[in-house]
Amino acid sequence: MKSEEPKKQRSFWRELPILILVALVLSFLLQTFIARVYLIPSESMEPTLHGCAGCTGDRIGVEKIRYRFGDPEPGDVVVFLGPDSWSANYHSIRSGNPVIRGLQNAGSIFGVVPPDENDLVKRVIATGGQTVECCDDQGRVLVDGNPLNEPYVVNDFPFTPGTLTCDTATKSGRCFGPVTVPDGNLWVMGDNRNNSADSSVHMCDGAPDCGESPYVDVDGVVGKVFVLLWPSDRFGFLHRPDTFADVPDAS
Repeated sequence: MKSEEPKKQRSFWRELPILILVALVLSFLLQTFIARVYLIPSESMEPTLHGCAGCTGDRIGVEKIRYRFGDPEPGDVVVFLGPDSWSANYHSIRSGNPVIRGLQNAGSIFGVVPPDENDLVKRVIATGGQTVECCDDQGRVLVDGNPLNEPYVVNDFPFTPGTLTCDTATKSGRCFGPVTVPDGNLWVMGDNRNNSADSSVHMCDGAPDCGESPYVDVDGVVGKVFVLLWPSDRFGFLHRPDTFADVPDAS
């Protein structure tokens, strides 16, 4: 009776392409449907998120599942696709070389290269149906008449009661509104208020039909920022500030 010959094991080099393909498919599914890492490119969310010139931009984790079952809430920090009227100064990050550009586009599919789109990160201040304005007599933003105490805002436009307010001849740069956010839209602002091209900036000074909208469509929201991943000394989870718990829902 012949003894069975041991089965030959597959060569590692023959299995490697299969392993790489599986890893790429899993990465694609993860980045598309569950979560993705983004780089903070600007200073608009400092000091909450760093993107200052000359420093190491923060890398954040953005989860995509939550908003498949519900809408963003005031206080959430979200990544969204910049509205067309907000993208005039956006420049493609792709190479002019067609071969390299093709490789970059392929890498983007699997999450190893950033997408070539105007992705922005801001804090949701008000949602559809809510009325937002600035300022009260202390220079605070109001949502449905409720003032927001925002300790995460460090850099803001000057506001001096009796000297530089929304009622003085020269208005504070904080002033806007009141405006009621349309259903299905968001009013977003950066934590670095005097260096953020956010909803308060895209108002065209209140002019109607100017071709620009201060609102962000909920459908353009990519996901919620839930963790600061890198650099390691700033690692931590982001939570909805308590100040928004006192603001009733528009519903």
